[in-house]
Amino acid sequence: MSQPVTTNPLLIMFINMAVVFVVLWGLSLIIRLIKIIDPTRKKPAADLPPAAAPAPVAAVPAPSDHSQLIAVLAAAVAATGFGAARIVAVRPVGSPDWAQAARLESVHTRNKLY
Repeated sequence: MSQPVTTNPLLIMFINMAVVFVVLWGLSLIIRLIKIIDPTRKKPAADLPPAAAPAPVAAVPAPSDHSQLIAVLAAAVAATGFGAARIVAVRPVGSPDWAQAARLESVHTRNKLY
């Protein structure tokens, strides 16, 4: 075997970085090519029938009036552009049981400190 071509660390670093970036560029080209010839992609929107109008939002009976919240949620869903999306139900996330459990845990933790 002969001597190495170079012992300059900066030159070795630049060669290695060039190899890495050339491989990354090649991978990006492969990904773009796969995206172009992908047989599973959806057809263009021109071939699809027009989307139906979104269904009206039915207010869920609740102890308090949530009509403004439901209107805002319906507007947000409509703004996303998904014509087939519709709001089926609106339920509050919190429940009184969880709130009571959190209060009791807080009281018990406070009692342990003193």
